[in-house]
Amino acid sequence: LVLEKSKGEILGVVIVESGWGSILPTVILANMMNGGPAARSGKLSIGDQIMSINNTSLVGLPLATCQGIIKGLKNQVQVKMNIVSCPPVTTVLIKRPDLKYQLGFSVQNGIICSLMRGGIAERGGVRVGHRIIEINSQSVVATAHEKIVQALSNSVGEIHMKTMPAAMFRLLTGQETPMYI
Repeated sequence: LVLEKSKGEILGVVIVESGWGSILPTVILANMMNGGPAARSGKLSIGDQIMSINNTSLVGLPLATCQGIIKGLKNQVQVKMNIVSCPPVTTVLIKRPDLKYQLGFSVQNGIICSLMRGGIAERGGVRVGHRIIEINSQSVVATAHEKIVQALSNSVGEIHMKTMPAAMFRLLTGQETPMYI
């Protein structure tokens, strides 16, 4: 897709990392500035993965490098983007036949910190750096760490979780101020 903008105008986006374990390690559109070129285009959605900008691949690049590439577009009037549309929320299904099986991930304040290679959580789609927002249709957005751990450690059978990149969660819940680039 091609975005039109004025020379000297910023793109008006906030990007975050997709999180370790995502299918493609690239940046995700976390926010758009009202009235900015990205929002005006009507072609982008929160959660979209940005694959490339002006034929420069962003896949595998650190967040700061991607931010630098986007900041460098200020004097462009047309920006060519290659995106993959993805909803910002990832649905995860962990199949745990019995409590004797480890879930295979650690969580701190709702954020997945580590993942056991080849474990049932990794196979179910759990990603490091994602914030758990729902466990078995119950919101855990304003839930204490202990309660989240308790809900997970006592769960057996099919465990349905919804997660999103932690940086996006912080932006959406007002814990972080968006830095538009």
